[in-house]
Amino acid sequence: EYPLHSLVSGFTSSLRTSSGETFLPASVDLASGLHKPHQKPAILRKISAAQQLSASEVVTHLGQTVVLASDTLSVLLHCEAVGNPKPTISWAKNGEEVKYNDRMLLQPDDSLQILAPVEADVGFYACNASNALGSDSVSIAVTLAGKPLIKASRGTVINTDLPAVTVDIGTTVKTIQRANVTIRCQVAGVPEAKVTWFKDKVKLSSMHHLHDGLLLIANVSLSDQGLYSCKATNPRGEVTESSQLLVLEPPRPLPYLEDLHKVLSSAGITTCSVLASPSGTQMTVSPGCSTLIGCAVDGHPTPNITWLYSGKPLSLPHHLLAAGQILQILNISDALDGEFSCLAQNEAGSLTQKTSLAVHEYQWSVDKLMACSASCGNKGVQMPHLRCLLDGAEVNISHCKEKHKPVLHPIACNRRDCPSRFV
Repeated sequence: EYPLHSLVSGFTSSLRTSSGETFLPASVDLASGLHKPHQKPAILRKISAAQQLSASEVVTHLGQTVVLASDTLSVLLHCEAVGNPKPTISWAKNGEEVKYNDRMLLQPDDSLQILAPVEADVGFYACNASNALGSDSVSIAVTLAGKPLIKASRGTVINTDLPAVTVDIGTTVKTIQRANVTIRCQVAGVPEAKVTWFKDKVKLSSMHHLHDGLLLIANVSLSDQGLYSCKATNPRGEVTESSQLLVLEPPRPLPYLEDLHKVLSSAGITTCSVLASPSGTQMTVSPGCSTLIGCAVDGHPTPNITWLYSGKPLSLPHHLLAAGQILQILNISDALDGEFSCLAQNEAGSLTQKTSLAVHEYQWSVDKLMACSASCGNKGVQMPHLRCLLDGAEVNISHCKEKHKPVLHPIACNRRDCPSRFV
């Protein structure tokens, strides 16, 4: 009466021995009152071939496929579990908690009884046993003679760090690249059903298949995205369930931002630009000018970008361009001493890139004089020498061309008689 790993009407995935299944060692005598060791829950499997029920009252165990007859008045789904502390038993149908009523009864021994079963009662019933050490779960398929039944889930699984993930068909899967994704299609039905897999309505070759109605998508990449369908077919009909696979790529920095160059070329030569980076960048700007800061990131799905200044939402005058990837700061002031950052986020992760602006004013300087135009006589003059300074250091004069140029006045020099000479 323990797991035989045998085929049960195409419904085999739930029949494998659970990793939590641990039976008490033979040396422990429970009847003698000795201390029982702590033990994870383990549901006892009792497996037989799929059975067509004709009796008015049916008692069955987990691991079977039950095909109801028109004269079936009652079905009792029996669930036995061992474990210490004693496991708590709960029931679910097609992944949702069973709602007990006058037809769906929970018996004192934790068995589930269905009175006067109807077509709406068809589905996969799971017995869940849990205690402080872990849990175990086994399913039983209850169906009518006719087209197959597929155990489906309607949830969404997001995997951002695990190397492998396994889901039931019907689940939407969002996973990082290079993970292994297994989609499980549990099928019940009499006559036994044949399972066929499709991707975007195109039949998959047998090289993709594993045993027991499992589909393995190994080393997932962006090209594996799509709609995967499991079709179960027998002489009475067919049924199909599908799972959407979406491949996630966390935000990553790019070395360039093409949109930034386009905006810069249209904005004019007085606008300066810088790319933010994870390690932080810096740019020197002049007060009153306009600055473009680019957040060059990529990811799948496309990351949402939030701009911050000194870790807080922006409050200074600005524009967002290129779907938020470019921040335009208007009329730079010399009070900007904080750090600008862009936070890129999607379902796979987040990335922060930073930059800071050093606001310095270029200034004209007239602190030097050119050489005197004459060494003696009455005509010698000196003109002041103009320099462009930034923080006291001389820079290219082109940086000061927007600044008001001071008026230069000649200064007399060497105004003395020249020495006498023969002419």
